[in-house]
Amino acid sequence: MDASGRLEIAAGFATALGPRADNQDFGAVHLGTPSEQALHGIVAVVADGVSGSKGGRIAAELATRSFIDGYLSKSPLGGIAAAGVASLLGFNRWLHSKGRTDPEMKGAATTFTALVLRGREATVLHVGDSRAWHFRDGVLTQLTEDHVLAQPGLSHVLYRAVGIEADVRLDVRPVPLKPYDRLLLTSDGVHGVVDPETLTRLLGRMASPDADAQCVVDQATANGATDNATAIVIDVIRLGPLDSEAIGVEAEGLPILPPPDAGDNVDGFQMERLLSDGKYTRVFLAKDGADPTPIVLKFPKPALLSEHGARLSFLRESFIGRRIDSPYVGKTLTLDPGRQSRLYIAQPFYEGRTLHARLAADGPLDIQPGVREAIRLSRGVAALHRQGIAHRDIKPDNVILEKNGGLKLIDLGVARLPKVEDFTEGEAPGTAGYMAPELFDSSPGDALTDQYALGVTLYRLFAKDYPRGQVELPQRPKFEKPIPPTQLRPDMPAWLEAAILRAIAVDPADRFADVEELIHVLESGSAVAVTPPQPPSLIERDPVRFWQGVCILLVIALMVSLATR
Repeated sequence: MDASGRLEIAAGFATALGPRADNQDFGAVHLGTPSEQALHGIVAVVADGVSGSKGGRIAAELATRSFIDGYLSKSPLGGIAAAGVASLLGFNRWLHSKGRTDPEMKGAATTFTALVLRGREATVLHVGDSRAWHFRDGVLTQLTEDHVLAQPGLSHVLYRAVGIEADVRLDVRPVPLKPYDRLLLTSDGVHGVVDPETLTRLLGRMASPDADAQCVVDQATANGATDNATAIVIDVIRLGPLDSEAIGVEAEGLPILPPPDAGDNVDGFQMERLLSDGKYTRVFLAKDGADPTPIVLKFPKPALLSEHGARLSFLRESFIGRRIDSPYVGKTLTLDPGRQSRLYIAQPFYEGRTLHARLAADGPLDIQPGVREAIRLSRGVAALHRQGIAHRDIKPDNVILEKNGGLKLIDLGVARLPKVEDFTEGEAPGTAGYMAPELFDSSPGDALTDQYALGVTLYRLFAKDYPRGQVELPQRPKFEKPIPPTQLRPDMPAWLEAAILRAIAVDPADRFADVEELIHVLESGSAVAVTPPQPPSLIERDPVRFWQGVCILLVIALMVSLATR
């Protein structure tokens, strides 16, 4: 990152005619302004106009320019993949129509491979047989699949490309980045004659991107290229921050106002009824105009949460809800750009009740369904941890048990994101009774403190009570030996008790290495121990009665047989 914290790259471009009379390849790297980089990232594209069509070069150049212009015009809040695909749909339909109706553009089509680099990740969008590659530590990985016929002699025939079909189908692939990674885009004039081993050697020179791009194209020419050859080399110099700033820029200018009341209308949303009125937020069930689908709107309370803290909280929840793809983590909705007049977030409405409400009304869950819910909740937590995110407030109040049988972990406003500014000490997150010992020693919270809170939640799921008694801040708990859950639930299997007690160990080193390990224990144990045992057969319960019954049946069968002879 440079002084302003942006992703920093260097890019090189080279192309050659080869034996062709004209160059139907087109490539571009769009760096954009600092604001564009923060919102949309850096875009690189290679497109190869289909040989033999009259408008190959036009198709390649217009596809590239249309994609870049369209992508930059889209809201970044919907994600790179959605914005990238949408930006090419209109041009594809136009090109497909021109190829069928305009003699000057008959059969016009183009391959298309783009890289969008933002934050600490590159996203590949691809159709056709141009290629994207990733080079790290001497290893070259092909990131794309050629959409060509597999039959012998037809490997040059495309079955997917821009303009071939009325609706373009783009392959999308995210690629985590590290400093000093190299990315390579090539047209088939390069990789058709230069094998991956040679490309690996050429990229391993680690000269300037311009020099190595030219070296790749020169190698294609030396190997007898039969087509135009184009290469773009991108060096990742420094990574940017987690791309939450794409959402932060959108929310930066939104004022924080006193929360509305039931019946109020905000930006066309009608507040139908109050769902919760907490310390820091007010949550409503709302309707969007005539749309019958209910949604949830969450508003900050500026009187109790600082403006800085409110923005941090809502930024986190908005970002994570779009970023995490798990059926067990609550999502946030993307609103049309410019619609919001104030700070709030929109979420789907998950019909059901919280685990806290379930425990209060009906008591703890039975063992078998309880383990199923424990596995699903743990999977939601693990999905966050895989992205380096700590929830920091796992508790029954933040778990929704849906009427349709689903489960959602919600309230991500105090989550900790890597390399993203944290709350002030006075606004540090956590709920008494679920906080690990290290959180009382100024730890910011991580996957192991999440595991502790998850363990307490699972303890309550089965036993309702707290393992060490309920705690009220600001007092520091003594973290004495917990009450074994089997004292409250004599029907709990020993393996399940051991798993829960390990998750809430006072010493972080005594807990599971990660929540994935806890999931494995829950799944393995439930497969063996939670399945209700089959009742023993009669021969096992009373062998004498079993054989007496068999003898009676044989006598009856003999009598019937004699009577019918």
